[in-house]
Amino acid sequence: MSHEAHPLTESRTLLPFYVPADEDFSEIKSANFGAKTLYSVLHGVVPMLDSIVTDKDKGFPLFTSIDLLYNEGVNVPSPNNGILSALPRLVKGATDAANTVIKFETPETLDRDTFSWFRDEEFCRQMLAGINPCRIQLVTEWPLMSKLDPEIYGPVESAITKEIVEEEIKGFMTLEEALAEKKLFMLDYHDLLLPYVNKTEAEGRTLYGSRTLMFLTPAGTLRPLAIELTRPPVDGKPQWKHVYTPAWDATGAWLWKLAKAHVLAHDSSYHQLVSLWLRTHCATEPYIIATNRQLSQMHPIRRFLLPHFRYTMQINSLARLLLVNAMGIIESTFSPGKYCMQISSDAYDQQWRFDHEALPADLISRGMAVEDPTAPHSVKLTIEGYPYANDGLLIYDAIKQWATSYVNHYYPQANLVESDEELQAWWNEIRTVGHGDKKDEPWWPQLKTQDDLIGIVSTILWVTSGQHSAVNFGQYDFAGYFPNRPTISRTKMPNEDPTDEEWQSFIKRPEDALLKCFPSQIQATKVMAILDVLSSHSPDEEYIGGNIEAAWEAEPAIKAAFEEFRGRLNELEAIIDSRNTDPTLKNRSGAGLVPYQLLKPYSEKGVTGRGVPNSISI
Repeated sequence: MSHEAHPLTESRTLLPFYVPADEDFSEIKSANFGAKTLYSVLHGVVPMLDSIVTDKDKGFPLFTSIDLLYNEGVNVPSPNNGILSALPRLVKGATDAANTVIKFETPETLDRDTFSWFRDEEFCRQMLAGINPCRIQLVTEWPLMSKLDPEIYGPVESAITKEIVEEEIKGFMTLEEALAEKKLFMLDYHDLLLPYVNKTEAEGRTLYGSRTLMFLTPAGTLRPLAIELTRPPVDGKPQWKHVYTPAWDATGAWLWKLAKAHVLAHDSSYHQLVSLWLRTHCATEPYIIATNRQLSQMHPIRRFLLPHFRYTMQINSLARLLLVNAMGIIESTFSPGKYCMQISSDAYDQQWRFDHEALPADLISRGMAVEDPTAPHSVKLTIEGYPYANDGLLIYDAIKQWATSYVNHYYPQANLVESDEELQAWWNEIRTVGHGDKKDEPWWPQLKTQDDLIGIVSTILWVTSGQHSAVNFGQYDFAGYFPNRPTISRTKMPNEDPTDEEWQSFIKRPEDALLKCFPSQIQATKVMAILDVLSSHSPDEEYIGGNIEAAWEAEPAIKAAFEEFRGRLNELEAIIDSRNTDPTLKNRSGAGLVPYQLLKPYSEKGVTGRGVPNSISI
């Protein structure tokens, strides 16, 4: 979208954004990693890929063509600026002086099980143990209803009926029993995406409003029951909606696979724009700015928070310049196209609340847990085997215990919190300036007691460490083989008002329909190159509970509390390893499964699929 096209858009400069010196990358970070590597991919690899793909709409003709990206690589003309030396994982050497081979590492999911992406059980498992495990929710009301205006978007009631559900769960129980016993779960992108369906159609991409319904089996795993895809009325045509179910005939089974591809594109877009960009990268900026403006260098809460803000403003400035900018990588490769940032803003408006950002509150808000003082972590999970929640609650509790010791040391009486002028100005700025459009919401926590302060800083620490790691460092493992998580669906469903020719083409070669729906060659390879970098740990990464700050070490009570925190995090490593080898935990242990390690606190450098850094630094 050009500056001229819309008067409210910002114009962009190719010079780096201004970032204050104390928020800039250290020399090692710049030299080895972060900004430089991402910059190298965006300025070196992406243009080279662009140069060899002449037909930008060309898809992959066969599944074997996708495999070649990992087995043989792509020959590209060598740039003469030395930019590729920053990319050892992607660049595999030169075929001659003029050419370079870009070869992608085989992602962990593909390495362990070539066909996992094709299967229903893995499709559902990844909602609990993949890279977007924070969107699934409990179904609490029936029938499923849209909140959108029926005059514009058509009938509000879902086409997923009681009969369809009971046909799928054949004899297990009635729909009413399934609701009462908390057995029905949903991935709901209906109301968020439906307003954009007709807008994106002209861009060579297809969007639907979608709902995916699942059933919790006695084994504790999820089974898909139905996918509903909806298109609002357009040009005099009424609302179109269709329910797909796992089928036992060839045509029905292929339509089901295509419906899953559409849902995965919705989930990929939501993951990138909301779970990752909005909820971690963006939401942290007001905390950083208010901390720098309102808390003095000596303030204990500033010292407590600072390690968790390292490099975030810098990486966000680079993202705005090259990733989420108009016509940038995200807009050109994800389903919502030029509406990506608008959808991110919609999600902020409709869904973001500070009091739901701590893990226990988030789980409760989605019906994935209930408060239970007798249970570990004081919450009882609705799905007991929910790896993101199981491991995340251990980290969240460790953070909260550390925050409790720290806050109670510096604020032994409640009135000290309320009378701390810097602290009150800090919290006031976060609420009324940083989140100015939500400043009057009733859900903002008060800041009057030690417990209030412990809750607020624990939330901030969780978002910048555990939450970001859970949705970031598994990106290459899970999405580096894009059929597992396509970022875009380019074609409509074959049964949506097809011509005779379109339908016969689908019947004759359904695999072609799936390959045409998937990202194009240039879209897929661009995303793969970016995800490889985004999933990498820097050589100087600072992990949670790793380094003790000098000011903490000088204070015996704080030093002891930090050592306790570090000890708890070390224990988590072994707990998570034992969970991943427990055959009864079927959502994280089983034939060909990638073990759930995204919340293991420590990692070596590179793409490892584990490690929880203190801060959002990539």
